[in-house]
Amino acid sequence: MLIYVIEDDENIRVMLKMALSSFSYDVSTFGNAEDALIECQKKIPSLFIFDIMLPGMDGVSAVKLLRAKDKSVPVLFLTAKDTEVDKVVGLDAGADDYLTKPFGIMELSARVRALLRRIVPKDESTITLGDLTINPASREVRLKDNLIDLTFKEFELLLLLAKNKDRVMPRDEMLNAVWGFDYFGETRTLDAHIRSLRRKLCNDAENQTYIKTVRNVGYRFYEDKE
Repeated sequence: MLIYVIEDDENIRVMLKMALSSFSYDVSTFGNAEDALIECQKKIPSLFIFDIMLPGMDGVSAVKLLRAKDKSVPVLFLTAKDTEVDKVVGLDAGADDYLTKPFGIMELSARVRALLRRIVPKDESTITLGDLTINPASREVRLKDNLIDLTFKEFELLLLLAKNKDRVMPRDEMLNAVWGFDYFGETRTLDAHIRSLRRKLCNDAENQTYIKTVRNVGYRFYEDKE
């Protein structure tokens, strides 16, 4: 699988290329976001690893541009900016994971594997539940005739819940399936993603949201309006 690493520190770029290549990934490195975006016009990678503080266009701005065109490719921010606010800004921009410097190679490789595992096979079947249609291959979600714009994580959560419809999904199981790692504040992040999903899936005329909270356990998907 092809990984694009966008990092302005040459020493870190070289180290990341060597480390990821040792795990049999094909790695291309860039010193700025502009060159990476130009290369994307020729070939889209399986994963982006972005620093935030870059010369010229910063990583957050670059990821927002990427997400406006393609929501399917996972993005990992690898940065020295380590406050909770920085993480929220990065995740809200469209990143799927956030790893702060300094970092361990084994943790980095584990997070890369977790992100790449969530790439959906092209032949996975469309799921239709009531008025909701989920297409894993195109990563499109439609409510009746309306296309719903979801982030990468929101789509993964909805797909997970839909595949396990009518079963209560514990929070820790959802976190492990979608995030694949633990960090402080992640439960709140899960709840925030669910709130956002509910808003986007709500049919104002019928007040139908499809996702119900099961107190002290987790969440459950309902095909029919309650």
